Amino acid sequence: MVASAVEYDKIPNNVHLSSDRRLQRALEQWQPKYLEWWKEMGPQGFQEKDVYLRTAISVDTNGWANYDYVSMPDYRWGIFLAPPEANRVIPFGDAMGQPVWMEAPGEHRNALRRLIVTQADTEPASVEQQKLLGQTCPSLYDLRNLFQVNVEEGRHLWAMVYLLQSYFGRDGREEAEILLERRSGNQDKPRILTTFNEPISDWLSFFMFACFTDRDGKFQLLALSESGFDPLSRTCRFMLTEEAHHLFVGQSGIQRVIQRSAELMNQHNTDDIWQFGGVPLTVIQKYINFWYSNSVDLFGNEQSTNAANYFASGLKGRAYETKYYTEHSAQNGSFTLDKLENNILSTSEISLRNAMNEILRDEYIADAQKCVDKWNLELQRHHLDFHVKLPSKRFNRKVGMYSAALFCPEGKLTTQENWQKNQDNWLPTVQDKAKVQEFMQQVVTPGKIAGWIAPPRKGINGQPLDFTYVQL
Repeated sequence: MVASAVEYDKIPNNVHLSSDRRLQRALEQWQPKYLEWWKEMGPQGFQEKDVYLRTAISVDTNGWANYDYVSMPDYRWGIFLAPPEANRVIPFGDAMGQPVWMEAPGEHRNALRRLIVTQADTEPASVEQQKLLGQTCPSLYDLRNLFQVNVEEGRHLWAMVYLLQSYFGRDGREEAEILLERRSGNQDKPRILTTFNEPISDWLSFFMFACFTDRDGKFQLLALSESGFDPLSRTCRFMLTEEAHHLFVGQSGIQRVIQRSAELMNQHNTDDIWQFGGVPLTVIQKYINFWYSNSVDLFGNEQSTNAANYFASGLKGRAYETKYYTEHSAQNGSFTLDKLENNILSTSEISLRNAMNEILRDEYIADAQKCVDKWNLELQRHHLDFHVKLPSKRFNRKVGMYSAALFCPEGKLTTQENWQKNQDNWLPTVQDKAKVQEFMQQVVTPGKIAGWIAPPRKGINGQPLDFTYVQL
């Protein structure tokens, strides 16, 4: 593909792309490589199929959600920033009250680029993790939702690449190229964050990922949307409008699996519903334990100098910084944190700024608990004496303080012997995954759905459940 093949009028945007020759030159190099990446690493077996997708063509109420059939390689990935706020000032940190930056400030350039690249890398990673799922979809409704998530993750990559190309010169352009070279799970060029190298080979894992791992993305975007670097703030604010759908797909997907399992338990009067084509609630709990603990890792170390510096510099705030907090310097406050020494837990006080990762993680946990509450209401409706729950944030950690010891799901310290004895009760086993995989049979007849999951309660954009969401 040659440079002239880039059709700027087909790239919806509100960043004056048609008159920005520097950005045009960057896209002329990057967009063809992006399309090559999409065709190689995007949804396999469906590239030429027409999908009933939502496309953003502007940021106003009438423009950001347009529905129509489109093949995914022809999707109109756009570049959007939320509308600017008049007279906006840096809302937190040492530069609080000063005018926001319209360009990347030299003293914070490297830190900003690092934040943007780390966020950007998660977007194509999730597409790569999910590229084979369409071949085992439980319904056309779910297939379409998967593809909607995929194309929006692609658009979020565009959003981050726009920032790199527009504000970070040659370094930014090189980072944009490298984003298309890394691969999820690749030993030589893996994605930056470990969770985004985990395989997603079944739809139960996909729903868990969308609920828990994309929820981490929500809170990272919330923190970055407070940034004193205004282009980053505005980019993340618009991304959050699309991220909400990803969380819905995950939360409602798990609820539908729980609903179907509950129905089978009541119908056959047994907890062991494998033989009847359902996922036992104990196995769903193990999947929750795995994906939730992996996602909790994404917030990093409990005590972080980097996070403190990002806050002090006005680069990354707390979620809902301007909405929920009244004191925005975090200069004199403290935070009570667990302390783990010689396999003994105690508590200590650390500076509030050094606890920014933990503050964001706790906000995330409270938000994830709301999903669990809804799932338990579903179980109550079926009169079952079983509750799913989030494990302790200490459980199964690979990053941070708690990775230095072993903890049971309730958060108590445990021994290597007890871990080995109970690990199969806490995390999915090879046998669990194999049985779930047996259920992964493609169902693509309009209105039909696989037996291991309940149908959705309503269709998409007012369409009926038997609507042809993907034209095969």
